[in-house]
Amino acid sequence: MQLRGHWYRGGTSKCWLFDAEDVARHATSQDEIRTLLADAFGAADARQLDGVGGGTSTTSKAAIIAGSPDGPADLDYLFAQVGIGDETVELGSNCGNCATAIALYAVQTGIVPPDDGITRVSMRNLNTGAVLSGTIATPGGRIPKSGLARVPGSSAAGVPVSLSFHAPWGQTTGALLPTGSVTDEIMVEGTRISATLVDAGAPAVLIPADEVGIDLSSMTDGMSEQLPRLVAARAAAGLAMGLRKPEDPPQNAVPKVGVVAPAGDYTAADGSLIAANTHDIRVRMLSMLAPHPAIGLTSAVAVSLAAALPSSVVANALPATRNPESGALLLRIGTPAGVITTEVVTDDNGLVSEVALHRAARQLAVADIDVAHSVAQTA
Repeated sequence: MQLRGHWYRGGTSKCWLFDAEDVARHATSQDEIRTLLADAFGAADARQLDGVGGGTSTTSKAAIIAGSPDGPADLDYLFAQVGIGDETVELGSNCGNCATAIALYAVQTGIVPPDDGITRVSMRNLNTGAVLSGTIATPGGRIPKSGLARVPGSSAAGVPVSLSFHAPWGQTTGALLPTGSVTDEIMVEGTRISATLVDAGAPAVLIPADEVGIDLSSMTDGMSEQLPRLVAARAAAGLAMGLRKPEDPPQNAVPKVGVVAPAGDYTAADGSLIAANTHDIRVRMLSMLAPHPAIGLTSAVAVSLAAALPSSVVANALPATRNPESGALLLRIGTPAGVITTEVVTDDNGLVSEVALHRAARQLAVADIDVAHSVAQTA
């Protein structure tokens, strides 16, 4: 079985992008799509040796794309987080880095014809219903093939893409605060810890780093000792947010789980020193079952919206000079890969209308993938 795929780097992720019509030749239901992607990626093997998966959570992603000229956006896409050593394919979330790649793919493949100057691609994420847009420079209607934009977490250059999440709250649970509270207490391994449970960009649980024994003065370690507590926090938050029932197994993709701390000097993953005055807050996120090497864009949106909520875990960690009620629009987030900046855009009534980030994308390859049925690997 052959499946045509387009391989892109978007931000700090690598994503396989598939045309919906190509996928429909082999799979129509979501269960069939899960099986097809698991086989194509070689998900049953933790090394993904017999497939096109990258063997990490940030490189084991896919999206199925369909143009929708008569719909609320230029295109619809279904995002898939493919398991590693696990044939589970989760379809319950979104990925901003992949959306960055999808915007460039849409222009390069003609789904959205380039305008003279800039081209804005609107995208509806079918997993959550969220609408995003990617803006790409197309001077004279020329389609960009390469660019010089770089983002923290990747030294490679790419085409600059400005990515916006529009009204990015409540898309999964129906509310920015699924529990109705800015701060909750969740039970983790017999201990109550503070948490802000927010549905913005993607459902996320944000926890003070010191309450789970994590020191963010260095982001070079794998947090192996703390991972069980963070996984348990995800499971507890999933129940509190209504993302699963008690009898359902916990998900690995949602809610996103992260720890936050006030700004301070810290060592990034590459060993460089990040000064306290370069950022407003420090954050480390979990991606599936491992620390994220940077920060997912949906997680950055969640952190940004939480920062605007007085008394949230994030707001409480902000500098006193940067009061969340002061109307500041920029948030500088210190991550393992360096500092990224988000822009919170408000309307004339002062309500948040979108969250924007500056990213980069590049096409890596186009391939006809020979999809083989999975065989469990033991060595």
